[in-house]
Amino acid sequence: MYPSGFAETDDRPAEDAAMTQEMDSREKATQRRRILLVDDDPEIVESMRIALGALGYEILVARDGNQGLNLADTQNPDLVILDMMMPKRSGFLVLERLRQTRKVPTRVIMITANEGNRHKAYAEMLGVDDYIRKPFPMDRLIESVQRLLG
Repeated sequence: MYPSGFAETDDRPAEDAAMTQEMDSREKATQRRRILLVDDDPEIVESMRIALGALGYEILVARDGNQGLNLADTQNPDLVILDMMMPKRSGFLVLERLRQTRKVPTRVIMITANEGNRHKAYAEMLGVDDYIRKPFPMDRLIESVQRLLG
């Protein structure tokens, strides 16, 4: 019995639809690509975080090489954007460790203010996927990220 003005309805189809939509949202969230930014420059990190986050990527941030390795081990990012010169552990040492310890190589973009070709050659020898010199247009980074993550 319902008070006057109320009709008896079956809410299960609406509940089922809401539950299905919630499950679809969770699946999409788990399919979001995760990017780890490893850089000690707060302005560069914030610029990349905003630009890549706006494209729907999940962004993780590490401020030095050791923290970057720790997050790479625990969070399993799809891509690492790695500064070359950082405190505690350089980008080269982080890249080398990532290449030695992961069965499936994580995609890595190295960014640097260093102009030397010798450093680029060394990064390529270690297996970097892309090498971008600072300052760089954000479009250049976004194009590289989208190309590497498909």
